[in-house]
Amino acid sequence: MALKRNWAGNFQYSTSNWHEPESIEEVQQLVSSLKKLRVIGTRHSFNSIADSNENIVSLRKLNKVLHIDRENESVTVEAGIKYGDLCYILQQHGYALHNLASLPHISVAGACATATHGSGNHNQNLAAAVRAMEVVTADGSIVTFSREKSEEELHGAVVGLGGIGVVTKLTLDIQPTHQMRQDVYEKLPLAQLAHDFDAIYSSAYSVSLFTDWQNETFNQVWLKSKLTDNQTFSLGEDFYGAKAAKENLHPVPGVGAENCTAQLGVPGNWLDRMPHFRMDFTPSKGQELQSEYIMAREHAYEALCAISEIREQIAPHLFISEVRTIAQDELWLSPSYKQDSVAFHFTWQDREEVQKVLPLIEAQLEPFQAKPHWGKLFTTSPAKIQSLYEKMPDFQQLLMKYDPNGKFRNDFLSRNVFGVGE
Repeated sequence: MALKRNWAGNFQYSTSNWHEPESIEEVQQLVSSLKKLRVIGTRHSFNSIADSNENIVSLRKLNKVLHIDRENESVTVEAGIKYGDLCYILQQHGYALHNLASLPHISVAGACATATHGSGNHNQNLAAAVRAMEVVTADGSIVTFSREKSEEELHGAVVGLGGIGVVTKLTLDIQPTHQMRQDVYEKLPLAQLAHDFDAIYSSAYSVSLFTDWQNETFNQVWLKSKLTDNQTFSLGEDFYGAKAAKENLHPVPGVGAENCTAQLGVPGNWLDRMPHFRMDFTPSKGQELQSEYIMAREHAYEALCAISEIREQIAPHLFISEVRTIAQDELWLSPSYKQDSVAFHFTWQDREEVQKVLPLIEAQLEPFQAKPHWGKLFTTSPAKIQSLYEKMPDFQQLLMKYDPNGKFRNDFLSRNVFGVGE
């Protein structure tokens, strides 16, 4: 049996022993009978975080919405459901999520376990919406983590990197459905952010800046604005020196916009504006690879200038780079733990050169204590990663409590969480 690869095709999993349970009872039986395993979501991670030498468990068949609680404004789902599928059902019932990632095709459990996020000064990452979750732990028993039971332990478990057990159910905060509009502007000078970074990122519910680092200009500004009843407004032709786009655009220069969510200020439902890409568009297994670094928002302009210093080394290998903001949270292994953050995202086209370019970026961002995204490519040392997370010792203890023999541990966790085999 051929070994499987991740979505991007850059990573080959180390075992052909794949299991696809169809019930929580099957998950419990698997966990009880297997000595080592890792859980996989939609395979949108670009590194070895979900790999196993022995057994991989896919949750793709555990993909249902179980309950919408109108009184508490929450939804309970099986862990393998994709955001796109969940969004449709929420919309039908008059609800929305607080935010979405760029792609809606990722699983809820996988996105939460790796602290995946969207953008917006006041929007926390996707994992921050978790109110409760059920996990099958190493002995096959089900443990519930919840705000009511122990908020602190929930804060440790949500961004769990797959190390606590098999997440089978999650309960998420939801809010009333709403309309949004999306406006795109072109050619924002980097220098404009020296004094206006906060104003620019406060100008809409969600703001993204895109650049290919060919020069000191952001190619595009994407503004996603929440609409209230009967609200109409115009953002104008000029946005801090950038000009309003006259047609729908794709973030990558020269690529058609047919798979992107509608722009030009046309109102639509939140799920059709919050992600960059349409729900009914399935991303191809492209050549692209991804890296991302998250740091305190106060360093944003200085850090952008530091990256601009090496743009000639970056630009030839890049499809596009995106800059987003994330609100602080209380999740132990979230890169935004107790700090309002800015994230620099890089989508690469040149596989051969990525491993040479990443250390250059990491060196430029070193003064700002930048944390790499858990599910993307990085070369940051395990010792450095551990030093960036104040709650890392508590997280280590949490893993030892629920998985004392390391049933759910793999090389990625052993290195980056426990510092073994550095």
